[in-house]
Amino acid sequence: MSLHTNMIKPLPSAVSVLIVDDEPGMRSFLSKALSKKFALIETASSVEAAEQLRSRCHFDLLIVDICLPGRSGMEWHEALSDQERRSDIIFMTGYADIDVAIAALRAGAADFIMKPFHLEQMMKAVDRCIERRLQKRENLMLRRDVTIGYSDNIIGNSEPMMEVKRVIERVAPTNAVVLIQGESGTGKELVARQLHQLSGRQGPFVPVNCGAIAPELLESELFGHIAGAFTGAKGSREGLFSFASGGTIFLDEIGEMPLKMQTALLRVLEQRAIRPVGGEKEVGIDARVIAASNRNLAEEVEAGNFRQDLYYRLNVLDILIPPLRDRPEDIVELTHFFTLHLSSELGVREVVWSHEDLQKLQQYDWPGNIRELRNMIERCILLGKPPAEYWKQPLQQEVSGDEGYPLDWPLKEVERSHVMKVVDAHGGNKSAAARDLGVSRKTLDRKYKEWLEGEGAGGDAE
Repeated sequence: MSLHTNMIKPLPSAVSVLIVDDEPGMRSFLSKALSKKFALIETASSVEAAEQLRSRCHFDLLIVDICLPGRSGMEWHEALSDQERRSDIIFMTGYADIDVAIAALRAGAADFIMKPFHLEQMMKAVDRCIERRLQKRENLMLRRDVTIGYSDNIIGNSEPMMEVKRVIERVAPTNAVVLIQGESGTGKELVARQLHQLSGRQGPFVPVNCGAIAPELLESELFGHIAGAFTGAKGSREGLFSFASGGTIFLDEIGEMPLKMQTALLRVLEQRAIRPVGGEKEVGIDARVIAASNRNLAEEVEAGNFRQDLYYRLNVLDILIPPLRDRPEDIVELTHFFTLHLSSELGVREVVWSHEDLQKLQQYDWPGNIRELRNMIERCILLGKPPAEYWKQPLQQEVSGDEGYPLDWPLKEVERSHVMKVVDAHGGNKSAAARDLGVSRKTLDRKYKEWLEGEGAGGDAE
C-alpha cells in the first residue's frame, strides 16, 4: 500500500503528497516522478486506505483518481471538507466528461487532469500547487511574526485605558464576537491583536480592512470562490475566513461594508458557515470574529446605513477606546515608547525630550490620536526638531504661506522665497532653519552661495 511506510512525518519545512489510485503501475510511476520534490510520499489504492494515512499525518497535496473501488475520489468528504487540515487536491480521471471536471473543481480541486497524461502536464500542476501552498505557509508565518513582534502590552495607565485592559482580559478567553469602537488612530487593531494573543487560539490573526476592498470583490475575498464563479476566476480560491481557521478574523472599518455583504455576514455569524462565491454548499468555519469601526454604528443604524440585526449580533461584547485627548496622562509614556522604538528603527541615537516638549504634547488635542502622535515623534527625530517648536506661533504664522506664490514664478524662485522666509522666521539662524527645512546646514549655505552668485551674474545661476 505504501512505498515509504517508515516516513510518518515530513520535515517541518518540506511538503508531502498522498497518491490515491487503484492501479499499482500509476502509483509507482507517480511516486518515482515526484520523489525529488517531496520529503514524504505515501500511496493508497482506495479512499478508505487513504483516509487512514491522512488521519496519521497531514499532506500538503493529494493526487486522487476519481474512479476508485468503493467510494470514488469525489466522495472523499473527509478530505474535501476538512478546514483544519486542508490539502490541495489534483483529481485524475480516464473519462473525458466536462460535467465531471466541473463537479471536481466545485468540490474544491486545485486542478483536474485527464488520463492518459504527459508527465510534464502533471509536474506543472504539482508545481502550481506547491508554490501556492508554500506561499500560504510564508504568509502565515509573516502574519504570526507581525503579531508576535507587535507591542505585547497596550500602553497607558490612565483610568480609561485600565478599564479597556480589564475588559480585554475578561472577554479574550471566550469565543464571543467583539465590537471595538473608537476614533481613527486610537489603536483598535492593537486591541484586536491583544484579544487574539490572550485567547489561546492557535490559528493566525487575519486583519481585513473592509473599506479598502472594492465592494464587488469583498464577498470573494472573505468567503472565497470556485473556478468559473465570475469572469477571471480561473481557479478556486480560499477566502480569508478559511485562512483564519482556528484563529481570529478582524473586520476593520466594518461600517464601510455594503448592505448586501452585511446580510451575508449576518448569516455567517449565525450559521458558523460560509458559502464560496459560485459554490453550492456551505463550509463550516472556526474563526473568531472581531469587528471595529470609527463610526458610531448605533447612529449608522438610525440613518439606515447599517443593519440593525447585524449591529445587535456584533455588539455582544463591546470595547470603546477613548481618544487620546481624554487621557493626556498617557501621552508621556507613549512618547517615550515611540521615541525608543523609532530611534532603533531609524538607526539614530535615542533623543531625550525636554519638559517643555512633553508639556506641549500633553496640551495638544491630537485629532489623529495615537497615529498622529507617532507620526509627530518620527518627524521630530528625522528633522532633529523638538516637538515644542511645532507650537511656536510666530513660526507657524510666518511660514504658513497662505498667500501662496504667483503662478508665473519658476520653481527655483519659489524655493528661494520659502527658504528665506524660514530663515527670517528663525531670526537669521540658518542651523535652526535647516532643521525645519529637512536639509543640512551645508546644503543651505550652498543654496545661498548659488543665489548670491546668480545675483552677481545678473540672474539665477543654472
